[in-house]
Amino acid sequence: MATLASDLTISALPTRVGQSIPLDTPHAVSVSLPTWEACVAYEKGEDWVVTSMRNAYPRFFVDFKIRNFEKTLLHDRGKPGEAAMLFPSLRAAERCKAFVIKQSVAIKPLSEETYELRSKEDIHILHLVLLKDDDSEAATESNVSLMTAVFLPSELYHVAKAFWQHTGEGVSSRRADFCAILYKDGILKIKQDQLSGGVESEQSWINKGPRRYRKTKLTDESSLPTLPRGGSSPRKISNFGDPDYLPYIEERFGRNLSLQQSRSAKVAIRRRITGSLVDDLDLPAALVASQPATSVRGIQDLSEDDVYLYPGGINAIFNTHQALLQGRGRRKCIMFGFPYTDTLKILEKWGPGCVFYGHGNAHDLDDLEDRCRNGEKFLALFCEMPGNPLLKSPDLHRIHALGRKFDFPIVVDETIGNFMNVNVLPYADIVVSSLTKVFSGDSNVMGGCALLNPLSLYYRTLKSVYETEYEDTYWAEDAIFMERNSRDFISRIDRINHNAEAICEVLRQSQHVKEVFYPKFCDSRDYYDAVRRSNGGYGGLFSITFPSTATAIAFYDNIEVAKGPSLGTNFTLCSPYTLLAHYNELDWAARYGAQADLIRFSVGLEGTNELVARFKRALSTLDNTPPP
Repeated sequence: MATLASDLTISALPTRVGQSIPLDTPHAVSVSLPTWEACVAYEKGEDWVVTSMRNAYPRFFVDFKIRNFEKTLLHDRGKPGEAAMLFPSLRAAERCKAFVIKQSVAIKPLSEETYELRSKEDIHILHLVLLKDDDSEAATESNVSLMTAVFLPSELYHVAKAFWQHTGEGVSSRRADFCAILYKDGILKIKQDQLSGGVESEQSWINKGPRRYRKTKLTDESSLPTLPRGGSSPRKISNFGDPDYLPYIEERFGRNLSLQQSRSAKVAIRRRITGSLVDDLDLPAALVASQPATSVRGIQDLSEDDVYLYPGGINAIFNTHQALLQGRGRRKCIMFGFPYTDTLKILEKWGPGCVFYGHGNAHDLDDLEDRCRNGEKFLALFCEMPGNPLLKSPDLHRIHALGRKFDFPIVVDETIGNFMNVNVLPYADIVVSSLTKVFSGDSNVMGGCALLNPLSLYYRTLKSVYETEYEDTYWAEDAIFMERNSRDFISRIDRINHNAEAICEVLRQSQHVKEVFYPKFCDSRDYYDAVRRSNGGYGGLFSITFPSTATAIAFYDNIEVAKGPSLGTNFTLCSPYTLLAHYNELDWAARYGAQADLIRFSVGLEGTNELVARFKRALSTLDNTPPP
């Protein structure tokens, strides 16, 4: 696939604030913030930036397709002073409701008067049910996880938005787009579930659905024809007598949501994640071309049934943490190394909290070992290989040994390293990853996964939890897009590795650059090399710092690449990461080495010489920058 990289020549780069990245992409997952000033203004919420944005990274920005559907539902079923937020399932909506109620005690609106929740009914849930032509509920899998709306006082919307961001539980823009059409045409109806007062519970309602939905069995499907790449925009549905009506609903997004097509796509995705599908093949051929996963992952008996797909990477982490709490009881977690921001927020805000080892070094492991020897018990240890944005690598060999000795599972986020470069599964009980990034590459769809290690001491316990609690809320068409994007995932990695190393070599030689953070050049390189595959590289992500903020600003404003959030794109993308991710806690982040003016780069598939030339030109503009 990888068609977008060649489109982002210098003349095609987004240059205006708020443009989608890539340009004119309806479900793009990044947005143009082309200057340092624009990034600061975005964090401050200044109108000249915020009102220009048509999209952004989905967990931080509620897409207009979702907002418009929220407005429609509020108009039809809301009360004055209410806001709404959309979720893919009743269970996700219930979790949001519980979070908002818990947090509401400490809420103080702009009036400075403490907001007191009058009753739990101030936050109510409506779920949307797909109807048959006779207005009875359609007994399909789709009516269990189409859309659920949480209505709540507008004063508490920002709390629900924090839940949306931290957990990744919100609906995708494609789901909202399709469901809005179904709702408009009367095919999707609102049914209110009164879950309080002794009426039926969330779980009993789900169990009344079709038998095949009661147990989440990951099944293979026969190969089916694929949609054209990119899909087509859904046409309006208004005539129930149209002879094309039923096939259209079945095949595009209605009664069955193209379920067989999406199931086949999900099977192919899960096989790629296990390493059993390594060729760039269309979907029908992919389903019959798999091989044993041992050669890639190094684990016997690894099955696609051990891969669980989620709407995003952070949602995979959130649900992994929930599964661990259910399977092992309420204990504190360990966050080892300076992580992506919302991973730490999940561990801190759900459950008993966590012990945070932000430096992720040998001294931290010594302290952890002392704690364990003194009798402290932990739920699990979470880490990234390597970390984002400092690219430090944890000592997985020692961590694995400590976990076995003191009884705690290891959860490794392999998003940045990716499994073609590093093999972390032998040292982990669960591996999580954001498929939105390099696995997709095209920056137009979200996704995430959790992979259970069948050789783990905790496998049976965790598998039992996942089998009973896992809810597949990965939207059908998102899965189809992800499958297509990922077909050439393996072939892209070598090019990205090569480009990143070449650029880092140039930056390391520049007098204007203070430090380059890249696994190959970090002090923790030995830990990375210990899990690096024989033909693996060091990935496509690096960060740099400069002697002064003025130098960093000048470099950012002059570098000729796309500028916005996200990473792993087929085109080179950069952002002032710490500024965007930790704007309200910059001093705290700096204590762990993530200084405020750090710039993070995700390297793409452009020509190596072209990319090196762009970086050299940006460096040359610093020659006249005043010294710090």
